[in-house]
Amino acid sequence: MMHTLAATAIPPSLGEAVVDVVFALQARSLPRDHAQALQQALCAHWPWLLTEPLAGIHPIKLVHGLGESALLSQRVRLLLRVSAARAAEILALPGLSLQIGGDALRLDAPHLRELSPHATLYAYRVAADSADEVAFMAAVGAELVELGVGGLPVCGLHHHIQVAGRLQDTFSLMLHQLSPQDSHRLQQHGLGSLRLLGCGLFVPHKSTAAV
Repeated sequence: MMHTLAATAIPPSLGEAVVDVVFALQARSLPRDHAQALQQALCAHWPWLLTEPLAGIHPIKLVHGLGESALLSQRVRLLLRVSAARAAEILALPGLSLQIGGDALRLDAPHLRELSPHATLYAYRVAADSADEVAFMAAVGAELVELGVGGLPVCGLHHHIQVAGRLQDTFSLMLHQLSPQDSHRLQQHGLGSLRLLGCGLFVPHKSTAAV
């Protein structure tokens, strides 16, 4: 279970820990490929996101479909993964209105959520150098060794996102049988690049069905 904290203060015990800042959203729809526009809009308000090595913007859940515009799923949230020190600045915000493509997006007052060690973690997308799944998993394995993280990785679906006018390959990825220490480390550090485009960010998950 994730731990939700009051929006008014950062517990001293968190120190320099990485946390998620959670916003309820008010919007009817968003462009299906909105990751870069969302990054640009949020970085315009918090330029330090570009220089925070562990900062990330979680993907927003959309209703499945084929159109360029997508409806938002019910009770959708936007999560920013940042250091606890930076979270204090965000939590002071009463709300924020953004334009993402041609769609208006309202972020309500945020609250804080600590990372919770969970034996199974899932990333909706992890950046890849190509559509080659074997090469992707080899790169994942090497980075996990570098991080000192165990667990069993399971590769999921291949996706594309638009980055500066080109297609970026990504795969969904699940790791299970993680120790509490490895689970926490993986959520803190993530995998791969493009965190501000929603890549490499892991959240607890209960089932391998997601991949």
